[in-house]
Amino acid sequence: MRIYKTINKVPGGLMVVPLFTGMIINTFFPHLLKIGGFTQALSDVGYPTILGMYLFTVGTKMTVRTAPRMLKRGFGIMAAKVGTATLIAVSVGKFFGGDIWGYSTLALLVAMSDTNGGMFMALTSVMGDKEDAGTYVPQSIETGPFVTMLVLVGAGLAHIPWLTMVSVIAPIAAGAVLGNLDGDLRKFFSSQEPLIVPFMGFTLGQNINLESVIHSGLPGLALGLFVLVATGAVCITADILLGGSGIAGAAASSTAGNAAAVPKAVALADPSYAAIAPAATVQVAASVIVTAILTPILTSFVYKTVHRRRGDLTLNTEDLLQEALEENRLHQTSSFQGETST
Repeated sequence: MRIYKTINKVPGGLMVVPLFTGMIINTFFPHLLKIGGFTQALSDVGYPTILGMYLFTVGTKMTVRTAPRMLKRGFGIMAAKVGTATLIAVSVGKFFGGDIWGYSTLALLVAMSDTNGGMFMALTSVMGDKEDAGTYVPQSIETGPFVTMLVLVGAGLAHIPWLTMVSVIAPIAAGAVLGNLDGDLRKFFSSQEPLIVPFMGFTLGQNINLESVIHSGLPGLALGLFVLVATGAVCITADILLGGSGIAGAAASSTAGNAAAVPKAVALADPSYAAIAPAATVQVAASVIVTAILTPILTSFVYKTVHRRRGDLTLNTEDLLQEALEENRLHQTSSFQGETST
């Protein structure tokens, strides 16, 4: 049976498939794993530990040896994406009571602020240049719940103790220090991310009932389309203004598969978000799937436009798109997922 290959055919499959498996267990067999010991550790109670491991591996991939131009463009694209997400989410929180048309401040902020790193690397590797791919290094700061928590606290929309904020960034900082001190450690720990992600999705899913999927699934599809249009427009503009072609900006118009874990992490830090975290998780997961399908199409369109203007469009964009999708699958399954060469 080719279970692994089948899972990887699903956009963000290593996160999404275990996530929905956990939901099914929690909905129909809620006590199946609640038998204590090591088995129960793989249920919802194990989520914080697994998230901590994931944040550490993310930190190991953050390198400081990046060319200044890459840093400038990378931070510019990140600022455009996170800034747009912050503006929209905070506006909903301040002027609409935290919810508009079924979309919470939490869902909007999370879905819009975190880029799918594997897809970004795949698309820019095939359609962009080495500098385009390198811009993901500073963008990787978006990964995980820290930026979301920082925005919510800064806007007065959450009350998270400072020690809790430190506890989120500490694993990332520890990983970053070790990863920059020793390249071999960076390669070893960053290669473990694909192993951790399915467990993170599985334990997270056991906090969600499938009724949430019924109520939040379709709005989540619309959210994915909104993320593509809104963040795609600002990221492409930022990339061009900072000297890029717009290809890297288009490739940043997605929602990261691991972003589905963020609403629960925020709810753990601030219990006032516990009631809306399940619906936000489902909406973000739907956005992951929608943007995983549409972001490559948008990037291909920008690539074609750029090269037509240059007069050197000699490659078949359908072949490039297929190559990028295959490259994305390799990034999902590679032992060095998400690592950027500098």
